[in-house]
Amino acid sequence: MLLGVIADDFTGATDIASFLVENGLSTVQLNGVPQDDVPIESQAVVISLKSRSCPAEQAIEQSLHALAWLQRQGCQQFYFKYCSTFDSTAQGNIGPVTDALLDALGENQTVISPALPVNGRTVYQGYLFVLDQLLSESGMRHHPVTPMTDSNLLRLMEAQAQGHCGLVTAAEMDRGVETVTKKLQQLVQQGVRYAVMDTLNEQHLLTQGAALKNMKLVTGGSGLAIGLARQWAQPGQNNPHVAGAPQGEKAAVLSGSCSIMTNQQVARYRQQAAAKAIDVARCLTESDRMAYATELANWAQQHADDPLAPLLYATAEPEKLQHIQQQYGMATASQAVESLFANVVKQLQQHGFRRFIVAGGETSGVVTQALGIRGFHIGPCISPGVPWVRAIDQPVSLALKSGNFGDENFFARAQTEFPL
Repeated sequence: MLLGVIADDFTGATDIASFLVENGLSTVQLNGVPQDDVPIESQAVVISLKSRSCPAEQAIEQSLHALAWLQRQGCQQFYFKYCSTFDSTAQGNIGPVTDALLDALGENQTVISPALPVNGRTVYQGYLFVLDQLLSESGMRHHPVTPMTDSNLLRLMEAQAQGHCGLVTAAEMDRGVETVTKKLQQLVQQGVRYAVMDTLNEQHLLTQGAALKNMKLVTGGSGLAIGLARQWAQPGQNNPHVAGAPQGEKAAVLSGSCSIMTNQQVARYRQQAAAKAIDVARCLTESDRMAYATELANWAQQHADDPLAPLLYATAEPEKLQHIQQQYGMATASQAVESLFANVVKQLQQHGFRRFIVAGGETSGVVTQALGIRGFHIGPCISPGVPWVRAIDQPVSLALKSGNFGDENFFARAQTEFPL
């Protein structure tokens, strides 16, 4: 095993796994840390956790557990993967987890590289951009769990971590691998623990991959995986997508994300297919929740033969979301909806549904756990960072989409470009 990835949510894990496969590295994604040390026949393993928004102490514990398992497999390099929009407040969790991993590995430096230019996430002078907007001026400033009100990665990291940040500039990236390597050496001599990497294009990612191949721990979004995978990949690899190609006749779309893009995707898909909004009030009591889940599963079954799969969505625009949170409390409402989705998906599986298109990291985690899926083979990409995946131990295929990923027609394309 060459590369071991510790991802802080389910869709983020699928995101980076797809980039590793696309760039020549055979990859298996595991849902959580395995309970045993059965060898995994793959050059890379991505362990998906649910540690993005839990208390920092839990995120550290989960991440160190994953690191220990990867070390026992003989892994050569480790990669802490978080969102390309650096979803983390001053209370964590990116800083605390990074510090814990560095300490466990006995290392004194790593990089901060969340950029994913193909999806419009770039870093310039240490500031993170979403398309042509600063992160703090994008829709992420309204995120219900991790509102991003600062775009400066150096400030963001130092606010939640234990060391100092430095910067490798875009101009230094343009000068190539040797310049970047020397700059990193200078920063570590200055006592800089975290090096933020300016990244404007894919060539910058390739430069980083070459400069960082021997760094024990790297951190970032999925973009850095492009450069690292090309460094680790060996020629003559078989087509890695076949094992993950989607299968199954019945499909459902489940959306829990409230991001701007997911709102646009839901609005578009409601014009194309049967759709039903989740009533949060009916999710709040255990007795009604079970009956409500059955009602929703039966509704989806009635539309199973439609040209496009039925959609169940808890997606809401910022004003409505704020009203829900004020009325019920953010944590209470989120947990209730997640529990409902878990009950619905179990019943859909009993009805013979075998394909699930899921929007949102939290919702994706709930769905995969409810289905009892231990891991995935990575299949063909629907959009950058969003592949179809197939369970390693049962006939279930999923498309797990991070909230902001994909175009407006994503839900339909996932079906029409990969027919049932």
